[in-house]
Amino acid sequence: MEIKKGKLIRWIDDKGFGFIKQENGNGDIFIHISALKGMERKPIIGDIIHYEIMTDTNSKVRAVNAKIEGVRQVLTLDSIKHKRKPETSYRPKPRTPIKTVKSKNRFKLLPAIIIGTAVFIYSKVSEKSPMPTYASPTIQQVRKVEKFQCQGKVWCTEMGSYEEAMFYLRNCPNTKIDGDGDGIPCERQF
Repeated sequence: MEIKKGKLIRWIDDKGFGFIKQENGNGDIFIHISALKGMERKPIIGDIIHYEIMTDTNSKVRAVNAKIEGVRQVLTLDSIKHKRKPETSYRPKPRTPIKTVKSKNRFKLLPAIIIGTAVFIYSKVSEKSPMPTYASPTIQQVRKVEKFQCQGKVWCTEMGSYEEAMFYLRNCPNTKIDGDGDGIPCERQF
């Protein structure tokens, strides 16, 4: 933000605010006592004020981060919090790091919890869905499969039987024999 300069032309001490006549002559600007944090004394009419301009939540323009020219700034907690550099040569002491005590037992339970959770999940999954068993195809089923081959047939009109259509649907790419996608080929034909 740009630092501006102006003269305090009005101050209402019991209310804690006043007005600054801007140096560039663009009218008066409101200033509250809170904008003058850390000043050694309260402002007096005629003081030269250095300030920044801010628009508040009500869209009103006001002076903020203000200082009175020629008046010493006293170090306060507020000036440290707002990272304003005081005019004094105060330097805070470096902080000493706080040592934290780490728990040695923090991760001892973690493997037991993970293993216990895995065993529980496995037991629940194995109860609900047993492993499927597959029966070996019979000789008759193998012979049925052997009598059909993918020969480029695509449409139901090219199929000679329902078994051939099922074979093409399961084994051959790019067929157009299951229009509704329900797994039953050539429903109107067979």
